[in-house]
Amino acid sequence: MLTYHLQVYWWFIISLLGAILVFLLFVQGGQSMLLSSKRNRMQISLMVNSLGRKWELSFTTLVVFGGAFFASFPLFYSTSFGGAYWLWMLILFSFTFQAVSYEFRSRKGNIYGTRVFDILLFINGCLGCVLLGVAVGMFFFGGEFTVEKGNILNASSPVISRWASTHGLEAICDWRNLLLGFTVLFLARSQAAMFFMNNIAGDPILYRRNRRTLLINGTAFVVLFLVFLAVLLTAVGYRSVSVSEGIVMFEPVKYKFAFNYIEMWWCLVALVAGVVSVLYGMFRAIFSVHWTKGIWYSGAGTILVVLSLFWVAGYNDTPYLVSITDSASSLTIVNSSSTQYTLEVMSWVSLLVPFVAAYIAYVWYKMGAKPITPREIESADHKY
Repeated sequence: MLTYHLQVYWWFIISLLGAILVFLLFVQGGQSMLLSSKRNRMQISLMVNSLGRKWELSFTTLVVFGGAFFASFPLFYSTSFGGAYWLWMLILFSFTFQAVSYEFRSRKGNIYGTRVFDILLFINGCLGCVLLGVAVGMFFFGGEFTVEKGNILNASSPVISRWASTHGLEAICDWRNLLLGFTVLFLARSQAAMFFMNNIAGDPILYRRNRRTLLINGTAFVVLFLVFLAVLLTAVGYRSVSVSEGIVMFEPVKYKFAFNYIEMWWCLVALVAGVVSVLYGMFRAIFSVHWTKGIWYSGAGTILVVLSLFWVAGYNDTPYLVSITDSASSLTIVNSSSTQYTLEVMSWVSLLVPFVAAYIAYVWYKMGAKPITPREIESADHKY
């Protein structure tokens, strides 16, 4: 029983990290706007330097998310990261573009010019959001893999997880995964517009353009999110059923995720509260003459919505990664977790998370206490 409670606890930690990561993808959303011909060089510089103060947070959160998944649910890590490696390699390369671009974009001796690095940032902004959405989409719509733990004793091929021959590329071709991916992209672009409205001052033209950008991308996000929610709530999910001691079967259940929202009322409360918060932040930012707090309402709502999605994907006897080719290989928080000892040790370490979060909040506040202005860009010794 203690082991199960630890598994539930660590799925909550994974859910929280994933939710924070989706919120921080506003950095990628902002990067996807850098190639607009409607913005002059100073406006592009303002946007890049505004994002430059925050880009390491999204990058670090992605790394922590992957590390926590590896430590708490290693079978998922070996199955997904080790099998669907083309998908994860594309994500990794896109984030490498981001790190290189912020490091060298304005460095002395840059022979390529800022435009090349802006293109790399644009690639990361688009691909990073869409491909991460595709990866999370597999939590709901499954993947093509098999798990045979007995292979660990096979000296010639000790591989317990095998993926389809396309190694993750097939997930990108699933329209439902792409639907979630583009939903994440337009959410990130909407939140980036609100972040710029909050973090950039002294350029009323840029403010009005960001408000127009929010109207267009926010509308696209709402439409895509409603379609995704309809697809999710009407999808066939699976439920794990214990046949005998140590033997578990997975049976298909129509409207499984809808039932999860009904049976776990707190998930539904988080979903509704999150949607209301996101819509409030967007609508008020669009229709107010000058209102800069939209990013906070939208960000808090995003975290609540993503938390609810992770919860219905992993709780209530729901396998969070269904095998399309062999349902018996599906992964749950029970059959894919680390040992009780590992989970206990990690749980003690996780008590430091609030202190780390407080430090991040303090650094965020200090770096963004004053909105960035054109004068600051012109006089700054260091800029991105």
